[in-house]
Amino acid sequence: MFRNYIGRFYYLLHPRLTVIVGSVCPNGRVNLMPASWNTPVSEEPPAVAVAIDSSSYTRECLDYCGEATLSILSLEDSDLIYLLGTTSGRDVDKVAQYGVELVDSVDVRPPGIKRALAILETRVLSKYQVGESILYILQVLRARVREGVADRYGYTLSTVSPALHGVGRYFYGVGPRREAARRGEYRHKTTPPE
Repeated sequence: MFRNYIGRFYYLLHPRLTVIVGSVCPNGRVNLMPASWNTPVSEEPPAVAVAIDSSSYTRECLDYCGEATLSILSLEDSDLIYLLGTTSGRDVDKVAQYGVELVDSVDVRPPGIKRALAILETRVLSKYQVGESILYILQVLRARVREGVADRYGYTLSTVSPALHGVGRYFYGVGPRREAARRGEYRHKTTPPE
């Protein structure tokens, strides 16, 4: 039997892969903000969607620059991800404050994070107001990956675990276990008792 969930509905959609949105702000500084509300939305053109709070400094920087990097960090970087998400770039230079090493991008102005597993270089295609958030549609101009952490099907989970954000300061990893679905076949599983 089901019951009404008492938590925030989106907690049931977590843990989620977290990206660090890198942008250049009107003052010329680089701003970094974690975003776990992100998803691919198109293969052609290659595009992802990222939801950003409309009152955030990151929104101001994205609107100013029109470009962003999406750096994917590992579970080992959860302390940095948490700090970047709980400090406003409006108040402090996060790159200097936390000693974040950056790497130049090839196709966009914002840099990526040097220790990232992967970096997507993007430009804003469009944006939509949805409640308190702005949903940015970002065209992926270039995808770069650290040597040895991914193959053509994604991350090599036996050697690396991208950070998945749960709730608050909790992050999760991904283990190497995987299960292949069978084509044209479904093995009925027993429904858990009510």
